[in-house]
Amino acid sequence: MSTEPLLKVENLTKHYVGRLSLAQRLAREKPSVVRAVSDVSLEVRKGEILGLIGESGCGKSTLGRAILRLHEPTSGRVTFDGQEVTTLDPMALKDIRRRMQIIFQDPYASLNPRRTVAEIVGLPLKLHDLATSADDLRAKVIAIIERIGLKANQLDRYPHQFSGGQRQRIGIARALISNPDFIVCDEPVSALDVSIQAQIIELLLELKREMGLTYLFISHDISVIGYLADRVAVMYLGEIVEMGPVDAVLSAPRHPYTQSLMSAVPDVDHPGHAQRVRLTGDLPSPLDPPSGCKFHTRCPLAVDRCRSEAPISEDLGGGHRAACHRLHEKLSLLETA
Repeated sequence: MSTEPLLKVENLTKHYVGRLSLAQRLAREKPSVVRAVSDVSLEVRKGEILGLIGESGCGKSTLGRAILRLHEPTSGRVTFDGQEVTTLDPMALKDIRRRMQIIFQDPYASLNPRRTVAEIVGLPLKLHDLATSADDLRAKVIAIIERIGLKANQLDRYPHQFSGGQRQRIGIARALISNPDFIVCDEPVSALDVSIQAQIIELLLELKREMGLTYLFISHDISVIGYLADRVAVMYLGEIVEMGPVDAVLSAPRHPYTQSLMSAVPDVDHPGHAQRVRLTGDLPSPLDPPSGCKFHTRCPLAVDRCRSEAPISEDLGGGHRAACHRLHEKLSLLETA
């Protein structure tokens, strides 16, 4: 794994502005703003897996898609292999997208039901002019389909003729056929049965080793992240609250939100000694996020400063960082649970 970042994200923000009805415009109402991602900075080194974890609705998928410019960022910079992605024109963006791909969460919705497997997987080759002839295209599709565990005689079937695990393999083949360097894995196993999840995870790890890939792996399952990631970033309400080597973050989480996530992981070895941190309230709406630290409305350790002042991410050593006003007091929800 290289120490140089393949991907660098700086102060990336993505807000969605709601549409107003005619009556609202006439009444001069202000449109609602969904603050999905706010001022996120991170790096992904060549050859590593950076896990991105957080509750549903915290902005993980939006961040992944904004990095690829599938959703246009509101502000901030994304640099891929030394080239700034956020300022590229459509033609230049098309060229770099060959090297930056995505595996979507839902294998049922991400495949065009009117196209065969051969058409779905072969489309990137056509878009990027990577096949010299129809025979060459077919041969490349067969090679990648067989590598991900399907058979050449299944190429002319349609998505509805496959199981969920097989469909996700097709999605993986589509992402890999252009020989990319970086892949956003957007919860690629969350919609699958547990037995199939393990097979897909092992396949992704094998492909990473064979092809020298770099992953941003998005998940809400901290056990999956702990198994496959080199480093982990913890996201809460559009912000990164803790980040660092996966062993350091998961064995000694410093942010109260990370501690609450860790407490929810079942302790198989000591089931009677599990310390469960129960947060109060629901995840606040990104339409109206709390002032100060966004986690203060649910944090048992919150003080007055947390309600008015946003914490700054601090270096804890060894690449471990966290953003909390009470870091130096060495408090832990796991000890008080």
